[in-house]
Amino acid sequence: MDKVILSLDEGTTSARAIIFDRESNILGVGQYEFPQYYPKPGWVEHNPEEIWEAQLKAVKAALENAKVSPEQIAAIGVTNQRETTIIWDKNGKPVYNAIVWQCRRTAEMVEDIKRNYGEMIKAKTGLIPDAYFSASKIKWLLDNVPELRRKAEKGEVMFGTIDTFLIYKLTGEHVTDYSNASRTMLFNIKKLEWDEELLEIFGIPDAILPEVKESSEIYGYTKLFGKELPVSGDAGDQQAALFGQACFDEGMVKATYGTGNFILVNTGKELRYSKNLLTTIAWGFSGDVTYALEGSVFITGAAVQWLRDGIKIIKSAAETEELASKLASNEGLYFVPAFVGLGAPYWDQFARGLIIGITRGTSREHLVRATLEAIAYLTRDVVEEMEEEVPIKELRVDGGATGNSFLMRFQSDILGKRVIRPVVQETTALGAAYLAGLAVDYWESLEEIKALWKAEKVFEPKMSEDERGRLYKGWKEAVKRALGWAKVVGV
Repeated sequence: MDKVILSLDEGTTSARAIIFDRESNILGVGQYEFPQYYPKPGWVEHNPEEIWEAQLKAVKAALENAKVSPEQIAAIGVTNQRETTIIWDKNGKPVYNAIVWQCRRTAEMVEDIKRNYGEMIKAKTGLIPDAYFSASKIKWLLDNVPELRRKAEKGEVMFGTIDTFLIYKLTGEHVTDYSNASRTMLFNIKKLEWDEELLEIFGIPDAILPEVKESSEIYGYTKLFGKELPVSGDAGDQQAALFGQACFDEGMVKATYGTGNFILVNTGKELRYSKNLLTTIAWGFSGDVTYALEGSVFITGAAVQWLRDGIKIIKSAAETEELASKLASNEGLYFVPAFVGLGAPYWDQFARGLIIGITRGTSREHLVRATLEAIAYLTRDVVEEMEEEVPIKELRVDGGATGNSFLMRFQSDILGKRVIRPVVQETTALGAAYLAGLAVDYWESLEEIKALWKAEKVFEPKMSEDERGRLYKGWKEAVKRALGWAKVVGV
C-alpha cells in the first residue's frame, strides 16, 4: 500500500487539503471557503469553529478525490495564514472570534508602542511594529473579553495562531513552530524564546503561550480520521512556500504572486537586518533555525482585479497576457497601484495609486501592460533591498499570476536574473508536506527534496542593461510622485 502525505493549507478565505505522493505529485485536493466577518470598519474576524469545520470537509474531499484511505497517510503537515490570533479554552472552544492578520483595530495601540519601543522590538523580533502581528491582538482580547484576563493568568485558556489551533484540535497538544512564533511580535528570534520584556509591555501572561518546536517533528497524533496519524510539520504560509520551492541555501529567493506579492530570501543561520524588510525565522530543522528576510508588496494581483472589476477594461485576468503582448513597449506609461499605500521597501501608508505618462494615444493595452509591469517593478524594489544583504542569482516563483508568460519574461528582464516557474505550483502546501514527511523519514534528506523540485519553465533576461536602467529609472520617478499623496490632498 503506497503511503502519502496529507497537507492542511489553511488560508485567509478558505481551508484546503492536498495529498502528495513521494514524487511530489498532487493526488487529490479539497477546498472549502468560510465566512469573513467585518464587525466595524477596518475590523476583520473569522469564526474558528467554521475554519475547523471547513478544514475537516476539505480533508474528506481530498481523500475522496485522491482515492486513498486514512491508513495510507504517513504524516500530516499544517501551514496557515500567519499572525491571525485565537484564544480558546482547554476543551478547544474559542472564547471570541479569530482576529485576522488584516484587522486594524489595534493600529493606534501599536503606534503608541512603536514610539516608545519600536527599535527594541525590531532588534528582538525582526519585525517593524504593526497591528498586522499577533501581540496587540492578544492584548485587545485580554482587555475586551469579560473575565478573559483572569482566566489567562490562571492558565485556563490558550493563545495560538491558526496552526496552533488546528494542531490542538487534532492532537490536544499546545504547540507552534519557530516560523509562526516569529510572527507574533513576542518571540525573541536571537534567543529563540518568548521574550519576558515584550510580554510585560503587552500585558500578556506567559501561561497562555504555546510551546515552540521545530518545523519538522512529531507534535502529537490524531485519531480523527479513523487511524492514529502523526502531525509532524508546521510552518507559516510564506515560509512553507520557501521550503516547498527547495530554497534551502543562502541567497535563494521565492516570490509568491497573489493579491499581493510576498518575497522571501534565505539568509542562512545568520541573523540579518534590513531597514525596510522584515527579519523572520524561515524554519527550525535538525537542531538549527534558518532565517529569512521578507518583503511584502500589498497590491499586485489586486491591481489586475481592479482592471476587471473596478474599471472593467478586461473580462478576465487571462486576457492580460495577450493584450500586453500587442505593444512593443509601454511608451512611457507607468501605473503605481498604491491603493492602500505602499509596503516594502517604501512603507508609506499615505501613498496613493497613480497613472502617469498618458497621451492621446494611450489605450487599454497600454494600461494593462503598465499594470503587469508594475508587479515586476514592485518585486524588483524588494529584491534590490535584499541584495544589499545577500547576493541573489535567480527568482523562483509561484502563485496564480506566474502563469502569465509576458509578466514572467518582463520580470526576468527588469531584474536581469533568471526567473523559474516550477512544475508544482502548490508550493505552500508542498512545503508543509515536506516538513511533515521529513519528520517521519518519508523523505530522508533535503538533498532528496532538492532532486524532486523541477522547473516547468525558465525565463532568461534578454533586455539590454541600458534599457533596463532607463525603464526602472522611470518607475522610481513615478513612485516618487505617488508617495505621500493622501497627505497632500488631505484624504
